[in-house]
Amino acid sequence: MKLYNTKGYTTIQEWLSQKGMQAFAFQEEAWQHIINRQSGLVNAPTGCGKTYSVFLGAVIQFINEHPGNWQTKQKNGLRLLWITPLRALAKDIGRAMEEVFYELGMQWKVGIRNGDTEMSERQKQKRNMPEVLIITPESLHLLLAQKGNADAFHQLQLVAIDEWHELLGSKRGVQVELALCRLTGSYYTAKNTFGTPAIWGISATIGNLPEAKDVLLASLPAPIQKKSVTVRAKMDKQIDILSVLPDEIEKYPWAGHLGIRLAEKVIPIIEQSNTTLLFINTRGMSERWYQTLLTIAPQLAGAIALHHGSIEHELRIWVEEALHAQKLKVVVCTASLDLGVDFRPVDTVIQVGSPKGVSRFLQRAGRSGHRPGDTSKIFFLPTHSLELVEAAALQQAIKEDMIESRPPMLLCFDVLVQYLCTLATGDGFTSPDTFEEVKRSYCFSDITPAEWSEVLSYITEGGIALQQYDEYRKVENDNGVYRIKNRRIAMRHRMHIGTIVSDAMLKVKLMNGKFLGVIEEWFISRLEPGEVFTLAGRNLELVGIKDMNVMARVSNSKKSIVPSWQGGRMPLSANLGLMLRRTFDKALTGKAREIELKVLKPLFQLQEQLSHIPKQDELLIEHIETKDGYHLFVYPFEGRLVHEALAAILAYRIAQITPITFSIAMNDYGFELLSDQPIPIDDSNAHELFTTRDLLTDIQRSVNSVEMARRKFRDIAVIGGLIFQGYPGEHKKARHLQSSASLLFKVFSEYEPDNLLLRQAYQEVLSQQMEETRLRALLQRIEHNQIVITYPKYLTPFCFPIKVDSMRENLSSEQLEDRILRMQAPNP
Repeated sequence: MKLYNTKGYTTIQEWLSQKGMQAFAFQEEAWQHIINRQSGLVNAPTGCGKTYSVFLGAVIQFINEHPGNWQTKQKNGLRLLWITPLRALAKDIGRAMEEVFYELGMQWKVGIRNGDTEMSERQKQKRNMPEVLIITPESLHLLLAQKGNADAFHQLQLVAIDEWHELLGSKRGVQVELALCRLTGSYYTAKNTFGTPAIWGISATIGNLPEAKDVLLASLPAPIQKKSVTVRAKMDKQIDILSVLPDEIEKYPWAGHLGIRLAEKVIPIIEQSNTTLLFINTRGMSERWYQTLLTIAPQLAGAIALHHGSIEHELRIWVEEALHAQKLKVVVCTASLDLGVDFRPVDTVIQVGSPKGVSRFLQRAGRSGHRPGDTSKIFFLPTHSLELVEAAALQQAIKEDMIESRPPMLLCFDVLVQYLCTLATGDGFTSPDTFEEVKRSYCFSDITPAEWSEVLSYITEGGIALQQYDEYRKVENDNGVYRIKNRRIAMRHRMHIGTIVSDAMLKVKLMNGKFLGVIEEWFISRLEPGEVFTLAGRNLELVGIKDMNVMARVSNSKKSIVPSWQGGRMPLSANLGLMLRRTFDKALTGKAREIELKVLKPLFQLQEQLSHIPKQDELLIEHIETKDGYHLFVYPFEGRLVHEALAAILAYRIAQITPITFSIAMNDYGFELLSDQPIPIDDSNAHELFTTRDLLTDIQRSVNSVEMARRKFRDIAVIGGLIFQGYPGEHKKARHLQSSASLLFKVFSEYEPDNLLLRQAYQEVLSQQMEETRLRALLQRIEHNQIVITYPKYLTPFCFPIKVDSMRENLSSEQLEDRILRMQAPNP
């Protein structure tokens, strides 16, 4: 069927024409494939109409099927299932869809289903499914846990997975894979009027696009997969990148210091723009920036807002609605506004500090000029001088299309265990059929029959180690059908479907009962009553902790403790690290055209004078002696996680040469080993110390991998249902969860060392916390690089940020600033 000859296409064309718009070529290409019942992946820059390329395809398909009554036909069943990673996206997308239906005169309804959806609305959906259901991965699994749920999908023609580049490579992505296996499996397609539904992913640019499509469509039958397509928008999104330059360059930079000092330079940018999003990497720093901007620009009161994941949901919704209504001049935000929410009044974005990756920078830039043809404008504001090199590196990386890949996760048995319990809570499952169904997913394509049997044994008997305990006998084999018959177990499972595991969160409430947001238990447990902390832009005095609630009152104190949230420090991506090394190549040459590199010339000259600026094919090592001891600084530019692992391995290998102890510090650019005696590394042994030989053995000996695996196992145990987190309002404390997990970890280690979940914990430590693949690639690079060893008499511009970071935890902010001034004094 040719798209241009159809009733649906001419209807949509007329509607677009009335709005002064016309379809892009990539959108029409996607519509053609959709009406041909093909599956695929749409790839286009942020703000170029990706949503319409799939959504309107479903509308055209319906109009073509019902050319005579498409405007009056009601209660058509669920036709389009729209999976989105964020709740914030659901409302925005739903609003856009309802606007289309209203203007076309269609009777289609849009439903939203996530953790915020009222029970009455869920019951209404159960009785009469809307034509479009926008849902999160967790809520989709909850839907699969309902009895008779297959009936809800009997009219389903198309499943759209929005922001697939964000879900890929995460356990939520694995959840999506398993749900797609179910929806395209024989049990569901046998009841579906249209057979196997089409699957369409929607993705911004990603480095491994072909693999992203393979993962997404792995569940489809082979003939359908062969006909699948990738639709790419052949259009360049214009992005203006401008650096906010300090009046004076810090020759001795330190992280975070410069950022707040440049806040004054942000005010003119905000005032000259319609609406600005100011992105901060961490929630704690976003609170500080919000307070700082209000202090230096009180005229922004009422026109400035704060948005991050720990702020109360209703307040976040208010901020999003105010952005739409153009009531706000600036919003200080974190990754909570990263993804494709369409705030059209936003015409400027400010990125404070390193975005840590090229794709994240592009994603945030795309929040401005969020219409096809509009220019995105983003300002880069460094938090220390060296970050200006990243601004230059980012511009070159974008020119060369150096976008990061998102490798898919493999064999996540904790998610599989949870999923099988979900099916057992609903209509149950049979082993042979479900095994074949699960094997169709990319994540579990290599699962063996033995591993499958172990998973079944685990959910029915608790496995080898826990078979004596009735509480782990969750699923019963009822004549070949696996079901959870115990209502209490089924209810507990439904309550904890989800794979995002984090430190225990406590609700923060004012004395009048008003809810402000959440804060991590580890932070609040360090405070005494009467101490003042900041949340949601307010200074709050801690009154006490009652149950899982932090009771506080508003404080007028000018001084407060800004919370930091665990996991707030993202590592530098491999692509951005590579571009940084390339950028340093031209730091002191006449080739440097970038304004950032020209401005940094005094810093580069000082670095070269005291030590050396490493070229792309060099590894710089600095030996420096101070009154604190003997310092060894190494600069691989590979991100803090890799540096943490490499520093531990290097310390272990040096200790094999001579008995010596170290303290370790690191940042995204390099790491420090500090000892009270000279560190024996020079030209004669340097390459030998940075070898890949015996890498895994040395990792296990140098890092407390058992303790790291024990902590990782807690998350896996929660996802896999080994640990019950408690009922709503009665959540177990983090230390209790860790205690329970540690006990199970010990039991498995002693009595079932080959346990699937135990093996997974060690594997995730290697692949995620240590980035073992990237670490190995770094060592292979060093083996072929020149190692340059210098002996500076003073701390250098490159090592200074690492040194300052190593002192932060032991000093207050005032003591830290005094200490830094003294450190800078000998070499101004």
